[in-house]
Amino acid sequence: MTEHSTRPRPAPRPHPVEALIVVDAQAAFVTGREAVPESARVLDRARDLIARARAAGALVVQLQNDGPPGAVDEPHTPGWELHLPVAPGPLETVVRKTDDDGFADTRLGALLADAGVRALAVCGVLSEMCVSATARTALANGFRVVLPHDAHATYDIPAAHGISGMVPAAMSSRAAEWALGDEVEIVARAADVPFTGAPRPPGRIRPPAAETAPGAAP
Repeated sequence: MTEHSTRPRPAPRPHPVEALIVVDAQAAFVTGREAVPESARVLDRARDLIARARAAGALVVQLQNDGPPGAVDEPHTPGWELHLPVAPGPLETVVRKTDDDGFADTRLGALLADAGVRALAVCGVLSEMCVSATARTALANGFRVVLPHDAHATYDIPAAHGISGMVPAAMSSRAAEWALGDEVEIVARAADVPFTGAPRPPGRIRPPAAETAPGAAP
């Protein structure tokens, strides 16, 4: 009888992806006292991913959530602003959204299709909400999805009487990964995500300043 090792096997290095989706790297969630606990790590990994995606000629899309009135991410408030700069040019843009899912009522799907993207990486916040919802729809739409474990984060889940004690943020993030199922490619480190150029580089992507809220008149 052969004894099986309980030691987890290292995940294979993924094949290159043609796009990077940075989810809600907005001031309210990644800076100041109300930032997610691992905001410094997530920002560091996101900067690395963006730099390498740019160098490879991959499509870079930053999602920006439009919160309701009074929310920390209400449009045009300090907390709504993107923390990471967007480079001008045809391969980088901002897509505003009002739903957890970055594909819902936005031009994200059209951008990816127009660029011929078939494989993408996702990073940002919050793990179990907008990161998960966007990755799940990407999978449902037939994209290969790579999710680097060290490039997304969330908040601790508060204790709930009669249900559980406080759930640490790291545990919630790991559970969010697991809940995406077998098709998502989880890698331990953002540094292990390789990029390649978008198959059909867009001739023109609307600059971030021209982006309108979902459902608004262009």
